Amino acid sequence: MPAFRAFAASICLLCLALGPVGLPARAQEGLRTEGDLATAQGLYAAEVAVNSQTEQAREAGYARALARVLEKLSGDAAVATRPGVAQELRNAKAYVESYDFRQDQGVGPTGAPIFRTMLVTRFAPEAVDTLAAALGLPVWPQPRPKPVLWLAIDDGSGPRLLSTAQVNAARSVLDRAQERGYRLGLPAGGAAEQAAVGAIWRNDPAAVARASARYSPPMQLIGKLYRSGAGWTADWTFVDAGRVLATRSVSDGDARRAIASGADVAADALIRRYAKAPSSEPAGTYRVAFSGVRSAEDYLRLSAMLQKMPVVRRIAPARADGDRAEFDLDLLTGMAGFERMLGPDAPVVAVEGKPAEYRIR
Repeated sequence: MPAFRAFAASICLLCLALGPVGLPARAQEGLRTEGDLATAQGLYAAEVAVNSQTEQAREAGYARALARVLEKLSGDAAVATRPGVAQELRNAKAYVESYDFRQDQGVGPTGAPIFRTMLVTRFAPEAVDTLAAALGLPVWPQPRPKPVLWLAIDDGSGPRLLSTAQVNAARSVLDRAQERGYRLGLPAGGAAEQAAVGAIWRNDPAAVARASARYSPPMQLIGKLYRSGAGWTADWTFVDAGRVLATRSVSDGDARRAIASGADVAADALIRRYAKAPSSEPAGTYRVAFSGVRSAEDYLRLSAMLQKMPVVRRIAPARADGDRAEFDLDLLTGMAGFERMLGPDAPVVAVEGKPAEYRIR
């Protein structure tokens, strides 16, 4: 037990090295007091490290923060690679509701203090929801489950259960779960629960599920971490209502990263089962007409709008007649996605009673 405590303490120190110490910085909404530090709360907020507080650094941070919000909303860690997403991340500023900066202090490898500026961005939920629907992203509905993490660690002195008493040792996996849009719980660690270590080590998820019966929901992320060569290996099993949904083995030289990998195992299994893509029309080419195109300036405004829309994959002029122009648009999610992306400030409005026809304001 002392060796395990020392191992857990070493992980805690590594986690604390980059933890916040409450040095607030000036931001859009004014100076934050120590009791009112900027943090990213909820699905529609995220924090990212930035090099400075300049406008250029902030706007680059917005894009990374919006990618994290879309990851939390969908549960998809690779959401930025989906069609249309990378293009709209460049327009992330348009979705920002408010932002703050926070200064974090930690200790570097040499023991010297290091500082890191964090940009905390809160996005407009309705606008982000519209974007997700327009791009056809899957949405992981709320409320979301909070599986119990049953993690046994063997650092060479025999396996021990990680419980609420060692919450900081589990920080990497708890934080990674929040990045993926959900939370993990830890067992209290009583004598009966400590006995579950044997079931974890022999890969007996049914026995672990019985030990977890007092907790809700009936989901368990079961892992065992052990030394492997010069590094560590984590074997994971995710169970939902007694059914094994996923297993994975991850090796890493850093114990924290190996532990954090469990959050991805659970998240990937959960989104496969529970995330749903919004109903949309099929991708394809649609003929769309625009009236009121009376000048070169009107045409350029229209062309610029179409080129900026992430749901428009290709634009081909079809025909023109007077002030009316028709285009064949290759649309990612059909006309429904196109209309969602227009928004109230678009330079065109729909013509009532005429599908796929718009008029320049």
